[in-house]
Amino acid sequence: MHPFKTLTAIAAPMPIDNIDTDMIIPKQFLKTIKRTGLKEGLFFEMRFRVDGSKVEEFVLHNAPYDRAEIIVAGSNFGCGSSREHAPWALLDFGIRCVIATSYADIFYNNCFKNGILPIVLPKDAVDSLMQIAENGQTISVDLPSQKVKAGNHEFAFEVESFRKHCLLNGLDDIGLSLQKTDAIAAFETKNKTQTPWLYANAS
Repeated sequence: MHPFKTLTAIAAPMPIDNIDTDMIIPKQFLKTIKRTGLKEGLFFEMRFRVDGSKVEEFVLHNAPYDRAEIIVAGSNFGCGSSREHAPWALLDFGIRCVIATSYADIFYNNCFKNGILPIVLPKDAVDSLMQIAENGQTISVDLPSQKVKAGNHEFAFEVESFRKHCLLNGLDDIGLSLQKTDAIAAFETKNKTQTPWLYANAS
């Protein structure tokens, strides 16, 4: 997982409440367990019509938002089913941060596990950032200082210390486990001595 420290990027304005995980990545794209290639399905039903033609006015189709790394959205972002493909698809497109007034719990947790920073801010702050995003200006996110900066605006955000540590150091669940390899090896050696019968048939 890539560390997240600071990010200055174009933000795509999506002033919609209740953007659910089926909108983020529709069910037909859930057949894979790979984390790559999912950007093709990101917001698919918002980006394309039933006949396959492109919805030209959709924000991510248009410059500069086609290279956005931040999304500014409404409330309850990521609601719906608990599909981890949703943050995978966002990340595959290049989105590293979402700013909204609230999130569905499972999606919120999955973001941290996949290197995406979900920021919660009050509505007035999100409204200000939405306007800045609509003007095509960049937004800066500083995780160490826990601040969002854009134009003359600066907003502080909260993030749990353990999750902050994991993002700053690029640690997912596997990475956290690998930090304990010496302790795991020591336990296995000791356990084999104390309970050898558990390993009698081990290859």
